[in-house]
Amino acid sequence: MLGALIVLGYTIWGGMWSVAMTDLFQSVIILLGLAAVAWLVADTAGGAGKVIAAASEAGKFEFFPKGDAKAWLGFIAMWMTMAVGSIPQQDVFQRVTSAKDEKTAIAGCLTGAGVYFAFAFVPIFIAYAALVIDPGYARLFASDDAREIQRILPNLILERTPLWAQVLFFGALLSAILSTASGALMAPTALFTENVVRPFAGGMSDRQFMLLLRSVLVTFTLAALLFALNSRSTMYEMVQNAYKVTLVSCVVPLTAGIYWKRADNTGAMLSVVFGLVSWGIAEMVAADATVPPQLVGLGFSILGMTLGSLVPRR
Repeated sequence: MLGALIVLGYTIWGGMWSVAMTDLFQSVIILLGLAAVAWLVADTAGGAGKVIAAASEAGKFEFFPKGDAKAWLGFIAMWMTMAVGSIPQQDVFQRVTSAKDEKTAIAGCLTGAGVYFAFAFVPIFIAYAALVIDPGYARLFASDDAREIQRILPNLILERTPLWAQVLFFGALLSAILSTASGALMAPTALFTENVVRPFAGGMSDRQFMLLLRSVLVTFTLAALLFALNSRSTMYEMVQNAYKVTLVSCVVPLTAGIYWKRADNTGAMLSVVFGLVSWGIAEMVAADATVPPQLVGLGFSILGMTLGSLVPRR
């Protein structure tokens, strides 16, 4: 609740500029905090070499699945959800459209991607080092509540590290949460207000439009807070589900709109509807089928775009 209040406050009064500046500050805190904690945890575990060797012996460096078609399709679906499904997300386009020019947008995206790719291994290393330090943490994986897995890192930091490391770790964690939340609230607020509400509201002054934006932002924040307080999913599951939505509904219209000359509004609408409906049905009826629901939705999304753009009409 406190986090929601803080994010709502600086996003209302500072807008996209406050989101950009706080993201920059929070990213620095994340980098410094996790790097320091990784160094300390590695030393506690007996050295980085010991952690990496243990991970290798446990098969953690085996990238591709070993199994039948279902295992491979599940692997492909998971990869496409996180890699391709994230492309139409606000994380990218909010920053791109806020950049001062094309050169800045490209440089920012490539620099951010490079740093993100390199640094993403640090929290993975810390988490596995926790299992090397205390194998008892593995019991959390056996819990009926999947959210228990998320306690591995906090428990390690609270039980095995000095106060300064706890400050750095939880500072980095809170920075990551606030940074993600502010951008995630800003994007749907702007899109919904500009593209859904404004066309029906008639002519509005800039002052009236700003008031409307802030009202919608408060509404979305309360909705997100209510969802968070009542959800029993892990953070990873919630992010994955969000990316599934964009994978089955937005990737095809976006790609076709850029690269296919025949693409039109009808195809885009059918693509969104076909993808979402088929994915939703597959999730309810056959979530554990050989072909994962998000691949079913993606296939129907392609079908909707093709039919809508090629079928003759008046």
